[in-house]
Amino acid sequence: MDGRHVTAPSTAQGGPWEAVLFDRDGTLVEDVPYNGDPDRVRPMPGAAEAVALVRAAGIATGVVSNQSGIGRGLLTADQVHRVNERVDALLGPFGTWAVCPHAPQDGCPCRKPRPGLVRQAARALGARPAGCVLIGDIGADLGAARAAGAHGVIVPTPVTRPEEYADEPDAAPDLVTAVRRLLAAPVPEPGRRFR
Repeated sequence: MDGRHVTAPSTAQGGPWEAVLFDRDGTLVEDVPYNGDPDRVRPMPGAAEAVALVRAAGIATGVVSNQSGIGRGLLTADQVHRVNERVDALLGPFGTWAVCPHAPQDGCPCRKPRPGLVRQAARALGARPAGCVLIGDIGADLGAARAAGAHGVIVPTPVTRPEEYADEPDAAPDLVTAVRRLLAAPVPEPGRRFR
């Protein structure tokens, strides 16, 4: 986990949600597989507006990201850290970063769809998982949110498999729409959909 990149938690509790967590690749920034080059970081359409809307509502923000390139030997932790710093420069700063450096076969508790990253980010932000929502682009993001007792919203991209969102009530066509829906909806009871 990218402990060097954890910033002071935001304690703002202005909205109904305690924290909005974002997946990095494919949600906040274009998904460049195993990217270790900060110059290749490009925000997804609407990302800056979506994050600004969350902040304007006084809600804490964080990022949760699987970075298996570290565990696979394709990236160093420092490269991932520098890419995360670039994301922070473009869209942040975010209240916390929770990064899983493990390869899929490592069986760690943090790699999405397991709940570790969501719980870590919630703790760092002083939030309860049930008061958090994770916005991501694949089913593993939804799985991690639900496994942690948080809420999940999927924003499909061309790499999202149709079965990951076809029957998903908590899907949005884009990041800005997802955030606007969240800000307009009360926080649901654990295990219930936000709409």
